[in-house]
Amino acid sequence: MNHQNHSQHQMMNHKKHSKHDTSSHAHHIEVFKRKFWISFALTIPILLLSEFIQTWFNFTLVIPYQKEIIFLLSIIVYVYCGFPFLKGMAQELKKHQPGMMTLIGVAISVAFFYSSATVFVISGKDFFWELATLVDVMLFGHWIEAKSVLGASRALEELVKIMPTTAHLIRDEQIVEVPVSELKKDDLVLVKPGEKIPSDGIIFEGESFVNEALLTGESKPIHKEINSKAIGGSINGEGFFKVRIQKTGEETYLSQVISLVRQAQASKSKTQDLANRAAALLFYAALFSGILTYIVWFLLGVLDVALERAVTVLVIACPHALGLAIPLVVALSTSITAKSGILIRDRKAFETTKDVDVVVFDKTGTLTEGKFGVSDIVSFLPENELLEYTSAIELNSEHIIAKAIVEYAKKKVVEIPKTVNFKAIPGKGAKGLVRKKEVFVGSPKLLEELKLTSNDKRIIELQKQGKTVVFAIVESKLAGAFALSDKIREVSKQAINQLKESGIKVYMLTGDSKEVAASVSKELGIDDFFAEVLPDQKSEKIKLLQEKGLKVAMVGDGVNDAPALVTADVGIAIGAGTDVAIESADIILVRNDPRDVTKLSFLSKKTYSKMVQNLWWATGYNILAIPLAAGVLYSYGIIINPAIGALLMSLSTVIVAINSQTLRKYET
Repeated sequence: MNHQNHSQHQMMNHKKHSKHDTSSHAHHIEVFKRKFWISFALTIPILLLSEFIQTWFNFTLVIPYQKEIIFLLSIIVYVYCGFPFLKGMAQELKKHQPGMMTLIGVAISVAFFYSSATVFVISGKDFFWELATLVDVMLFGHWIEAKSVLGASRALEELVKIMPTTAHLIRDEQIVEVPVSELKKDDLVLVKPGEKIPSDGIIFEGESFVNEALLTGESKPIHKEINSKAIGGSINGEGFFKVRIQKTGEETYLSQVISLVRQAQASKSKTQDLANRAAALLFYAALFSGILTYIVWFLLGVLDVALERAVTVLVIACPHALGLAIPLVVALSTSITAKSGILIRDRKAFETTKDVDVVVFDKTGTLTEGKFGVSDIVSFLPENELLEYTSAIELNSEHIIAKAIVEYAKKKVVEIPKTVNFKAIPGKGAKGLVRKKEVFVGSPKLLEELKLTSNDKRIIELQKQGKTVVFAIVESKLAGAFALSDKIREVSKQAINQLKESGIKVYMLTGDSKEVAASVSKELGIDDFFAEVLPDQKSEKIKLLQEKGLKVAMVGDGVNDAPALVTADVGIAIGAGTDVAIESADIILVRNDPRDVTKLSFLSKKTYSKMVQNLWWATGYNILAIPLAAGVLYSYGIIINPAIGALLMSLSTVIVAINSQTLRKYET
C-alpha cells in the first residue's frame, strides 16, 4: 500500500513538473511579447525625434528638450525592456562563461551609455535609435524562439487532445458513459466504429482495423483481434470491440512519449556546446575588435570617429540568430522523430548516430520475427497434395512445429482433410490415416525408425544450414520435407541494403549456432556475425568492435540486450511498441521495423547538417560586418552603421528560422 502511495505521489509530482515546464515557457513568451510591444511603442518617438533619422529621411521635427526626452524614453527601453539581456549577461559573467546574453548586454549597454554621454558630456551623434531598434530585434527574436520551442513541445502535447474525454464503461452488463480520467486498470470498455480508444489496453472481444498513424507513425490501419494491444488515442475503423484497460494516466504510451520528448528537448546537444563556444568567441572577438578600432582611429587623430566606430563594432557584433540556431532544430527534430515512431531519450546519442560505422543487430525478434515458420519445402509430390497430407496430421498436434506447418498450409489456402486413427509418437512425430492412406510426419529419428533414407542434396543443404527439418511419409514412401526456422522479416533485407548503401557496415549477434547465423547472414547480405553468444557476453562483442576504433550502434529488443545497448555508442531498442520505458536504450523505435534504423541515421545527418548551416548563417555575417563597422573601407566611402548591422542581423535570424523549418519536409 505504501509503495502504491509513493508511486501516486511521484506521478503527481511528474504532472506538476510537466505543467510547470509548459507554463514556464508560456510565461517567457508573455514576458518577451509584452516587453517587445512596449519597446516597439517607445521606438517610434525615439526614431522620429532622432537627428540621424531626420537627416536620413530628409524631414525636420523639433520639440523643446528633444535630447532629454529621447534620453528618458531610452532609459525605459534599456532598463525595463532590456532587463532580460542584462540579467542574462550578469549570470554568464558570474559563471565566467560569456555567451549570447553577454554579447547582447554589452551591445545595448555600450549604445545606451555612449548615447547618454553625447547628451550630457561629449559632442557626437547619439545611438539611442540603434539601442531601441536593437532591443526590438532581440526581444522579437527571443519571443519567436520561445514560441518555436514551446510550439514543438506543444505539437506533442496536442496529442493529448486526441484522447477522448469520455469512455463507454461496461458495468454490470450496462454501458455507462464515464470520464476517461475515472478509468481504472481492468475496466472493460466498448469502442464503437470511428471512435478513439480511451486508454491503453488489450482487446477482450471483437475485431477491427485501427489507425495508429498519429501515435506510432505506422501509416497502414492495423488489424486488431482478441489479445491484441490497443493504444489510447488510436482511431477505430468499422468494427466494434471491447478493451480491457491495462494502463491509465501517466502510465499510458502517449504520456510516456510526451515525457520522453520533453526530456530529450531539455537534454543538452553537443552542437549547443559549439554554439555557446561560438558566442563566447564572438564576445572576445567583438571586444578585441572594438578596442583595436578605437586605438587605430585614435592614433589617426580622428577622436569622434574612433569612439563612434568602436561603439558600432560592439553594437552590431551580436548575432541574435546564434541563440536560435540550435534550439529551433532540436525542438523541431525531436517532434518530427517522435511522429515517425522514433523516440529520442538522449540528444547526444541521436547526434552520434550520424557518425556510426557499424550497426549490430540482435537476430531473434529484430531481424527475424522471433517465431518458428516454414522457410523451405522439398516435395516429391505435387506441393498442395504434400501440404494436405502433412497439415491433416499436424492439425491434431499442439507442438510449435506442427502449428507452424498448419499456419503455412492455411496461408496457401489448402483444404485440410480429416485424419482418422491419429496417434502421437513421443519424441519422433505422429501418424494417422488421411484419405485412407497411412501418413507419418516427424523428425529424422522417425525416418530412421521407418528404415527410410534421404540423400536429396536440397534436404542435406537445409540441414547444414541448421534449420529444423520435418519429413512427411505417405504409404511408406518419402513424400517431402519441410525446413523450419525463425522467419526472417520481409523488411530486414531492405533495411540492411539501405544501411550498406549509406556506407555503414552491418553485423549480427545471436545465441544460435554458427550454421544458423551463417545462413541468415548469407540470406540478408550481412557483413559479419557473432554466433553462440550468451546474453551476458553481448556487451563484450560490442567492446571488441569499439577497440578497433569503430563507432557502434546496437539494435535489440531491450530485454536481454540491455548490457550491449548500454555499452554501444548508440543503444537502439526496436519494436518497443507501447513499452517505451526501456532505460537501457538511448533511442526507442516504436515499430518492429529495422528500416527505421536507416530513417534514424538519415534524420540524424539532416538534423546535424541544419544545425551547422544555422551556425554559419548566424555567425557568418560578422565576418563581413565587423571589418566594415570598424571602418576598413572608410577611405572608399564604404561604411556600415548600426542600422544596417541590425538589418543584417535580423535578416540572418529570419534565414535561420526558415532554414530550420525546412526540416519539416522529412516528416512522415
